[in-house]
Amino acid sequence: MSSIAWKDSSGRILLFRRPFHEYSLRGRVLLSQMPLSVTAGITAFLILAFFPETLLNPLFISFLLSQAVILVLCYAVPWHRLPYPSFLVVPLLDLVSIALGREGGQDSLTGLSLMAVFPVIWMCASGLFPRAAVALSFFGPLGIIWIPLFLRGAISGQDLARSFLLPVMMLGVGVTVSVMTLSMVRQQRDLEEKDSQLRGVLTGSKRQERLLNTVLDTVHLGVLAVDAQGNDILMNRKQRKHHQLATPPTIDDPNESQLLVFAADRTTLLPNDQRPVRRAILGEEFTDYLVWLGAGAEQRAISTSARPMKDQDGDFAGSVIVFSDVTELVNALAAKDDFVSNVSHEFRTPLTSILGYVELLLDDDDDDLTDSQRGPLEIIRRNSERLLTLVSDLLSSRNGQLLVTPEAVNVAELVRTSVTAALPRAAESGIRLRADAPDRLEAHIDAARISQVLDNLVSNAIKYSPDGGDVVVSLRSEDGHMVCSVSDTGMGMSQQDQEEVFAKFFRSAAVRNSTIPGVGLGLSISKAIVEAHGGRVSLASEVGKGTTFTFAVPVQN
Repeated sequence: MSSIAWKDSSGRILLFRRPFHEYSLRGRVLLSQMPLSVTAGITAFLILAFFPETLLNPLFISFLLSQAVILVLCYAVPWHRLPYPSFLVVPLLDLVSIALGREGGQDSLTGLSLMAVFPVIWMCASGLFPRAAVALSFFGPLGIIWIPLFLRGAISGQDLARSFLLPVMMLGVGVTVSVMTLSMVRQQRDLEEKDSQLRGVLTGSKRQERLLNTVLDTVHLGVLAVDAQGNDILMNRKQRKHHQLATPPTIDDPNESQLLVFAADRTTLLPNDQRPVRRAILGEEFTDYLVWLGAGAEQRAISTSARPMKDQDGDFAGSVIVFSDVTELVNALAAKDDFVSNVSHEFRTPLTSILGYVELLLDDDDDDLTDSQRGPLEIIRRNSERLLTLVSDLLSSRNGQLLVTPEAVNVAELVRTSVTAALPRAAESGIRLRADAPDRLEAHIDAARISQVLDNLVSNAIKYSPDGGDVVVSLRSEDGHMVCSVSDTGMGMSQQDQEEVFAKFFRSAAVRNSTIPGVGLGLSISKAIVEAHGGRVSLASEVGKGTTFTFAVPVQN
């Protein structure tokens, strides 16, 4: 049995150090009997001190002995092995014992009947058989008083009435205790139910946490979550490796500003406010922000993306940053660009030579060239110039820039010229091609470059409308910009293709599976030309319904 008393550091005895319900059943039975046993002991002391003759009364002696025996039974009986309500026999025995003590000691001490309050409280507070307990709280004390009267035989109405108040008081105590006990039992059940629910939620939360940690440690992405103050709240295994890679060899536990985080040139340390984590802490949202971590041969290219977290009030609560190692991809793109640059350089020399000799032949003042000879030479020159321009554009885009020479130009005339040049091919494909442009719209642009953009967009519109349809080239002025749109009713593009359409060498799967020619450079070069003018390019497309490309450049450059 669990002990019910301890001593503290100063030697004082401490009772009820634990909540009552946490004791064993034997301990609870003993504690419930203890108040009556202590009261009986005090009664015996008072009788011994002031009324020793009462100790000669066998009924009073029976009361004291029965109380001692009951206390021993509370300790000795293994109540947990018996049916649970069996301990209620103890308060019933107490009522019998109190009846003996009252008869044997009422001439010495008054109020011995009041000791019945202890078994009454015990029975009603047990919560078992509440109706029977309330009934016993009245009839038990009543029996303690009335049974001796009936046994004596001399009884009157006054005697019965005189002793009726105590059972009524005990009934009131019993009802009060029963009501309080039932209320506490309900509250305890509610608390136990809520505790069970909380434990279930906690178990589920821990299971979800383990699942999340397993998933995060499985993916090949570094994941870091920070709160609004910049403190790390989650970091997976991959991100710990990234952090270790960026840690300077001379610093064991660096802060964010001390990490080796470099710009795209791989040599310039990023300022603190341009580092991914700091930008995320400031609430920024970004995607595919490229940085280099570490130094030397172990340096890695990392693409970072961040999304802010909001609390229930919509306020910034932190951010989640994802780190993706794209070193191989960056190296592959660099190798591809180097290859394109080298091939372009190799093409430039023979093309320049071919173009030079063709121009010499065409510029010959002699009339030795017949029309049948001059025609093919013109074709050779035109296509050589086109190839040379394409090579130059490839080299310029490889270096990240395209040179433009703006001048005042009637853009409407460029649109009409481009449409007129494409009419024969449109007619062959069964396409109705027209221009929707004002008579005159001037802008400071590079005429040759913008013509290249127009030719490319019109050519694509015709090329990707294999079943015929309409192609419209419209031109207008809007907010200080020259805005040109090329619309078709052709194949259209999926949302995924639209996201990649301006990438160099990109061709959609549907186009690759068709006989439509192309290498995927036209739109990339067109976008570079428009941006070199300080403009922008956009598109709207729907599969099976057509595409509209729109570019806008400032009227004044």
